[in-house]
Amino acid sequence: MNSLAINPFPSKGELVVLFAGHEQTKPSHKVGPQVHDYYLVHYIISGRGRFRCMGRDYELGPNELFFIFPGELVYYESDSAEPWRYRWIGFRGDQVDRLLAVLDLSPHSPTLHVEQGRRNAALFLAAELTLKQGDPGCDMRSEGYMRLLLGDWSRRRSAVPASKQAEHPARQHVEQAMRWLNLQYPKPISIEEMAHTLGYHRTYLSKIFKQFTGLPPMGYLLKIRMERAASLLQESLTIEQVASSVGYPDALYFSKQFKKYHGVTPSEYRAQRAGRRYEC
Repeated sequence: MNSLAINPFPSKGELVVLFAGHEQTKPSHKVGPQVHDYYLVHYIISGRGRFRCMGRDYELGPNELFFIFPGELVYYESDSAEPWRYRWIGFRGDQVDRLLAVLDLSPHSPTLHVEQGRRNAALFLAAELTLKQGDPGCDMRSEGYMRLLLGDWSRRRSAVPASKQAEHPARQHVEQAMRWLNLQYPKPISIEEMAHTLGYHRTYLSKIFKQFTGLPPMGYLLKIRMERAASLLQESLTIEQVASSVGYPDALYFSKQFKKYHGVTPSEYRAQRAGRRYEC
């Protein structure tokens, strides 16, 4: 049994609730491996199961949360004897990274234990019921419930574990920058803007980014855009529409960048992909 309510009036801003729901999963219920382009948090009411993120498994039970980050490959499965019953909220926003950083949450540390289970369940339910009402004010009210949850979790977050302390602090900064780029790539972006938004010095961010990823920030941004463009070229969009969708207002410049990256022009790439589908 499951239920899902979708926000009919999603805004753009610091924090936006996209949907909320709940489910009593079946034994050995499996989800993934999959990647999302939004954040997703599950609150476990009862049962047990396993969550996998960045190659690490987490055994989770009642009053525990697990967070899914955009662009991260995840997998989760309910126990065969005691399957999960959980509630979830999907959300996005240009300040989500900052809000989750307060809780020391990242793909390397995606779980959290909470104490007041009844209050958590009530706030998750309130967000879902608000979206089900579907009136123009549901967007702001659901955001309010999400902020209450974040506020509660921040008070109950335990001290940073030793394993987290041992992790190179720069890695967390790089992960934050990568998530920011994965969400902002359709817009005009500069290193200065990204560094200012994330609160880091431009030179420091560029240095550690290349240290951990092997690419400078703008090189990573190009990779995101070109891979997304290749995917969009398989849909019924014009070259101009694809260019605009990945942050290039100038379609000619986009085509030059695409050819430099993929070795063929967007039109040639589209024709090649169409030919392969025809052969199949």
